[in-house]
Amino acid sequence: MTETIEAARVLADRLLDAQVQWLLDEVSGDRFAEVVARDVAAVLDVAATVNAGEVVEAEQAERTVATLIDKVGGSAVLADTVGVFADAIYDSIASNEDHTLGELVEREPVEALLQKIVDMHQTQERVLERLTDSPLVATVASKFVDKLVGDFVEANRQRAEKIPGMGTLMSIGQSAADRARKAAESNTILGDIAGKGAMYALKRTNNAIREMLRDAPVHDATMEFWDLHADEPISGLREYLTKQDLNELVGLCYRIAVTTREKEYFGLLVDECVQVFHEKYRDYTVAALLGELGLSGEDIVTEILRYGPAVIETAKRDGVLAGLIRERLEPFYHSDEVLKILTPPE
Repeated sequence: MTETIEAARVLADRLLDAQVQWLLDEVSGDRFAEVVARDVAAVLDVAATVNAGEVVEAEQAERTVATLIDKVGGSAVLADTVGVFADAIYDSIASNEDHTLGELVEREPVEALLQKIVDMHQTQERVLERLTDSPLVATVASKFVDKLVGDFVEANRQRAEKIPGMGTLMSIGQSAADRARKAAESNTILGDIAGKGAMYALKRTNNAIREMLRDAPVHDATMEFWDLHADEPISGLREYLTKQDLNELVGLCYRIAVTTREKEYFGLLVDECVQVFHEKYRDYTVAALLGELGLSGEDIVTEILRYGPAVIETAKRDGVLAGLIRERLEPFYHSDEVLKILTPPE
């Protein structure tokens, strides 16, 4: 009986060796491409009969997306490469004389985006309205208006000084204005008046911005500015900032993104987007959804063959892949059920 079982085990090992070699042949050379094409086609045939909603539930997708945002978004690799990418991009810009900005970004969508921004009157009104809530912004607007008026007065003073006697009158007027300003700074009532003046200046500034956006040729002027740069080499962009500036800007944007993803409300927004996506495509078959994403069976096969052979050939070195296959199959061939089948009847 013992000899019979041992003979069955030997036969099982021979069958195991044969299957291991067969599987290695399946993933070797030209045969691997045939196997991949066959198996991808088979999977897609099944995918064409299964709806996406049957395979993935909205809650599962939410957890998966949340994990990706949490783990990948906060990974050390991403943190380490953000600055490196920024430096590499800057170096590429600095040396690239072969391409223009217009080749990289087409004019039509830029013009459409600008026109949309100009036409967003509700947004403009709300922003300008909220600006009036800030005393500091009002102060800035007041100083801006003062600067414009001051420059105007200075220009006229220089012209007036060329006329005999007018220089003295301008000096007297300037001294009076300076005394009035100092008095306003030390007097509460005059300070209140100055504060109201700042708000008035802000409203005047807002009105000027509003009228400029609606009446002035902002769109045409901006597109003219774009056209001036569109035909220049991309390398010209480096004149706007240094390599360190770009590195720091990218780093700051990354910090904003990382800290934002940790907030509860951001998670709610992501979940809402996942639910909308799931609701829209749940009745699509998995194969049809892949098509909507722009992926065909040929694309999938191409990507597998792009990386698969190198991975498999590396795994085959020193018998590593054969050992892994044997490790998975050996328990089956040495099982009591198989040995009983391979044991000849008495």
